[in-house]
Amino acid sequence: MAQDLIGAAAGSLVGFSLGLVGGGGSILAVPLMVYLVGVNDPHVAIGTSAVAVAANAGINLTHHARRGNVKWKCAALFAAAGVIGAYVGSTLGKAFDGQKLLALFALLMLIVAVLMLRGRSVEGDAAVKLDRGNAPKLLASGAATGLLSGFFGIGGGFLVVPGLITATGMPILYAVGSSLLAVAAFALTTAINYAQSGMVDWTLAVAFFGGGIVGGLLGEKMATRLSVRRGALNAVLAGLIIVVALYMLWRSAQALGAI
Repeated sequence: MAQDLIGAAAGSLVGFSLGLVGGGGSILAVPLMVYLVGVNDPHVAIGTSAVAVAANAGINLTHHARRGNVKWKCAALFAAAGVIGAYVGSTLGKAFDGQKLLALFALLMLIVAVLMLRGRSVEGDAAVKLDRGNAPKLLASGAATGLLSGFFGIGGGFLVVPGLITATGMPILYAVGSSLLAVAAFALTTAINYAQSGMVDWTLAVAFFGGGIVGGLLGEKMATRLSVRRGALNAVLAGLIIVVALYMLWRSAQALGAI
């Protein structure tokens, strides 16, 4: 019960960061599972967090769909290719040493933090449609992104958004909305693969997801008030991710006997 309560609190932190700055926060799910909630097996932490990420992405997708921010055909093709990649990636991730996987995960977090600090253009072709020109790019980008997402057990929105923009030239708003279909699909594929190996704590996943809903609502409300400081908030979250990543590298190095 205590672990589930801590899990709900950790989920609320992830949901709050997502609601506040709109991205990047979900990558904190795995380190929170391991170092705060106390999940000893990194693979169980990845599988469990994948369940929560998939559920949260699904809910956020409905919000964007109601606003017309989803390019369904482009998103569906990207997600379809990515699901195959996510299955292959998650299968490889399960077979990879847990501590080494956490170390690689920390390096990925550093890359995410750098990407978060970069500005994103709001320009693009709002009328973009799936065609013969962008279909091969969507397939290739989707497969590559799904592979990485599955391997690390993340939704990979920070990879999906630029992937969609590069492949189609759609504006950032549509890329964010469309990315959620792929994020939900990738995370769900990873969760199912890990669940087949008994690497999902379902009770903890529900608690984490429940906390994420509450935290997300609070984050969205505060985001409206602090919208003029969005750049600063994004920088703060990026800084937090860097600190957590460095801590993970230190702990992983200790576990692997490097220091």
